[in-house]
Amino acid sequence: MRDFSDEELERYSRHIILQDVGIEGQEKIANSKVLVIGAGGLGSPVALYLAAAGVGEIGIVDGDVVDLSNLQRQVIHATADIGVPKVLSAKAKMEAINPNVKVTVYQKFLDASNILDIVKGYDFVIDGTDNFSAKFLINDACILANVPYSHGGILRFGGQTMTIKPHESACYACVFDSPPPANAIPTCSSAGILGAVAGMLGTIQAAEALKYIVGVGEPLYNRLLTFDAKTMNFRNVNFKKNPKCRVCGGEGIKEIRDYEAVVCEAKL
Repeated sequence: MRDFSDEELERYSRHIILQDVGIEGQEKIANSKVLVIGAGGLGSPVALYLAAAGVGEIGIVDGDVVDLSNLQRQVIHATADIGVPKVLSAKAKMEAINPNVKVTVYQKFLDASNILDIVKGYDFVIDGTDNFSAKFLINDACILANVPYSHGGILRFGGQTMTIKPHESACYACVFDSPPPANAIPTCSSAGILGAVAGMLGTIQAAEALKYIVGVGEPLYNRLLTFDAKTMNFRNVNFKKNPKCRVCGGEGIKEIRDYEAVVCEAKL
């Protein structure tokens, strides 16, 4: 049993008194390692809540710097952070919330040459990226490394998420197969996003990570949760693992490859 300090016992008291979490669950959280890919709209609330929860080690990956247009939704960053690498800005806020957590930063963009080495060191991965090539790359890497992860995507007023447990539940490619052709689907930069939608979905992803770590509840396996913030309608779409999936079906994939970047140009 981990020997929590008096400060930690007070800090995590609302977890410790929570049925189905308790001191044993908080110990699992403290001993866990979660990787957050993307320090943007989704990664911001995820990183803040995981740090506040006391996740022992949080890795955060992003090769970009803070831009003024980010601040409408990327709540981990502030005006004074403009021009600062996102991972360093995020690390400072996470450590300010909870100095007990270890924050490991990766100031880079992930690709086929580096993603496996990073992913395989974690217990759970959060996909907070905003492009299809990255999402399929993350799925492939997590399947190969046998690391569960949460997929998330947002656009305009809507969001979607599902949790993947490699070799047991449907993976991202089971549902979507491959990236769409260029200009088939707009991006947040071309179509816009209501800032609060990023917070709504990011907190769901953080909850999925904590549920998995503690071993409580029913993760979003074989279910795609979608919502429309304009109507506040939430929907679960059920899926089954595809035995012929090109990534996790049959013999599955054997190596990582990069996907062609899909770009949808802004039409203003």
